[in-house]
Amino acid sequence: MKTVWFKRIGWFYLPVSVPGAIITVAALAFCLQVFLAIDRKSHSASDTLYDVFPYFACAFLLVDWIARRASDKS
Repeated sequence: MKTVWFKRIGWFYLPVSVPGAIITVAALAFCLQVFLAIDRKSHSASDTLYDVFPYFACAFLLVDWIARRASDKS
């Protein structure tokens, strides 16, 4: 029997268990930390957006990959 951590709603996955919630909160905390570290030394909004994009994209792709593997296929 497979444990379901996420449920697909449209294009997104919502956590439905404690491990899914921990993964989601960890990704959001990582993104917040990266944003604050990069924004501290940026001179404009575009500097910040260009610099955080690689980190945000990798973090959300990793969460999407985990959620896809730990969700119900129906």
